[in-house]
Amino acid sequence: MSDWQTVPPDHPALPGHFPGNPIVPGVVLLNYVCAAVKREAGENARCSGFPSVKFLAPLLPGVPFSIELDFSAENRVRFVCKTEDRTIAQGTLQIETAAGAAQ
Repeated sequence: MSDWQTVPPDHPALPGHFPGNPIVPGVVLLNYVCAAVKREAGENARCSGFPSVKFLAPLLPGVPFSIELDFSAENRVRFVCKTEDRTIAQGTLQIETAAGAAQ
């Protein structure tokens, strides 16, 4: 599954990160990843942890990026975030259902 997203230049997390040279905070990028997981796995799924995350390059506001998800491991999802020309983040996240049982 691949899902293209864009963090808008007026996103509320951007002021102060960094003035005059804004970059998208890693936590915002991970929020987009969790939203993509929820769209793919269903509304009862939630991200419960990130055992492994690597931020490889900065993401600028307004630059489109893709989120690729691999659900092949039980209770875990591998993800890769890319712009047109580079990988910006990758890792593994743990998912659970809203009731707390592993997905």
